[in-house]
Amino acid sequence: MSSKNTSALVHIERIEGRILVIRGQKVIVDADLAELYGVTTKALNQAVRRNQDRFPNDFVFQLTDKEKAGVVTVCDHLTKLKYSSTLPYAFTEHGAIMAAAVLNTPLAVEVSVYVVRAFVRLRVMLVSNVELARKLERLEHKLELHDGKLTTHDEAIAAVLSAIRELMAPPAPEKPPKKRRIGFVTDEE
Repeated sequence: MSSKNTSALVHIERIEGRILVIRGQKVIVDADLAELYGVTTKALNQAVRRNQDRFPNDFVFQLTDKEKAGVVTVCDHLTKLKYSSTLPYAFTEHGAIMAAAVLNTPLAVEVSVYVVRAFVRLRVMLVSNVELARKLERLEHKLELHDGKLTTHDEAIAAVLSAIRELMAPPAPEKPPKKRRIGFVTDEE
C-alpha cells in the first residue's frame, strides 16, 4: 500500500472515530468537525449562523442538555464540552460537506473528502451487517429436522450461527451503578 493510501486510510479511520449516532443519525459534533477543518468551533458555528439557509435541520441540529451529557460521557476527548454553557451542534454527512463549502479553506475542502469517505465506509459496513443477518436467517431455515430434532451436524451449525448473531448484536447499554445517598442511611431505605 502506498504512503498516500495509508495516509488516506488513517484520516478516514480517525474521522470514523468521531462519528456518533444521535437521534438515529450519524453525525459529527461541531468541536470535532472544527478541529478536522482547522478552525475554531466558534468560527465554524458563526459560519453556520451566517448561512442558515444552507443548513436545514437534516444537515445540522443543536443537541439537548441530555444529548450533550451523553456525548461527554461516551467521548473522552469531548470532556471540555461538559463545562461549556452553549449546546453543541451535530452535523450530518451533508452538513459537514456544506460546512466545508461555507468555510472554503484549503484544509476544510481537503478534509471534507475524507469526511465523506468515512460516512460512506460506515454506511457500507452497516449494509453488509444487514445482508449478513439475512443470510444467517436463510441458513437457519435450511437446517433440517430429523424426527423433530436437529442432527449433530445441524446442532453445531446452529450453535455457530447463534454465536455469530451475538457478535453482531450491539452491546447492551450498561446501567449506571445505583448512587448511594450521603449521610446516615438505615436498612429500611
